[in-house]
Amino acid sequence: MAAKMSSAQALKKYNSIEELLLDKDLAALGDSYVNFVYSLAMSQRFKRPMGAKVDNQTLADAVTKSGLRRFLPHRVDRQTRGDAAEALLVFAWLDDLLDLNDCTDVLSKEEDASEAFASLLRTVLKKLGVKHGHP
Repeated sequence: MAAKMSSAQALKKYNSIEELLLDKDLAALGDSYVNFVYSLAMSQRFKRPMGAKVDNQTLADAVTKSGLRRFLPHRVDRQTRGDAAEALLVFAWLDDLLDLNDCTDVLSKEEDASEAFASLLRTVLKKLGVKHGHP
């Protein structure tokens, strides 16, 4: 992974993946993005408009399943793990690593939301060049 990470929109430059994952402002934007993309996916699955909210437990589980947990400090709570997922997913969207349709396709087809989000997180890590736990 490159030493500096920045979104295409030049919102901010990050020196490490940990810095990106712990950015509260990015996570706040990510919260809206994740709920929006999940709502679209559920609307596609159930063939009717839906507003859906993704809970922190689902995202925290996805962080663990995806291997993203290893980039966070040792003692972080479920909220911080969920925020990390939101931050990474919106960063990936801003940086054109994942598009909206890719996200909705994965989320609408997988029954287990935490598995679907884990799949998306693994995809982002791979596109960032993160392999086998080493940036």
